[in-house]
Amino acid sequence: MKDNFSKQSGLYAQFRPQYPRELVAFLLSHVPGRSLAWDSGTGNGQFARELARVFETVCATDVSPEQISHARPGPNIRYSVGAAEASSFPDGSFDLVCAAQAVRWFDFGRLYQEVYRVLKPSGVFAVAGYSLCTVGQELDPALRTFYTDVVGPYWDAERHLVDAHYRTIPFPLREIPCPEFAEHFQWTVDEFIGYVRTWSAVQHYVDAMSADPTESLRTELVRTWHRSVKRDVAFPFFLRMGTPDERLLDRHHAGGAQS
Repeated sequence: MKDNFSKQSGLYAQFRPQYPRELVAFLLSHVPGRSLAWDSGTGNGQFARELARVFETVCATDVSPEQISHARPGPNIRYSVGAAEASSFPDGSFDLVCAAQAVRWFDFGRLYQEVYRVLKPSGVFAVAGYSLCTVGQELDPALRTFYTDVVGPYWDAERHLVDAHYRTIPFPLREIPCPEFAEHFQWTVDEFIGYVRTWSAVQHYVDAMSADPTESLRTELVRTWHRSVKRDVAFPFFLRMGTPDERLLDRHHAGGAQS
């Protein structure tokens, strides 16, 4: 798994959006057990904290020690550094295994082997994420130009999986149909730029050009978005989930697992 977020792990913890309660509730309505959940690629633990409201114990792992160091603790959350594709968890132990936003970085062939190993027969595997937000009709063109043209060349190839709402990733499970979701946040322009600075493409731009591309975006936005004003920032969220079916896993491996 790539680690694109250690450098900005503090910003990530401060500015990344929370997942909609409606998404979490829909997911949990299809998970029969409430004993043990694993949030792989947890980042700073946003999704883990939502799961901790209902599960007895949540195991939350990430390959980045810096991300884990910024994770908000919880009495029933067990944070640790580790990869989603190879854990030390016992066979058949989890009611839910999930990856929120991070799944695009995983090796899918090894991931699903591990998911099937640690899930209970009645367990659920889920992936969730969010794509480009909107900030209003008059500001969205500047945001899209920044996303596509300014930092567009600096996105990792895996970004297209997010833009496709994970519909194109391998998914060898008996799939449960899911709606899409939305969440709205009231942010100042500084809070919004703080979020944009967490993008991996922005960090790649900074590394390559030794300059912060968000300064020009901020200049564009403040012409309309005054510094002290909070505006509605809307994110589209998406969810895929399914239950184990060994025949689908066998077909996945027979067809050559993608990574």
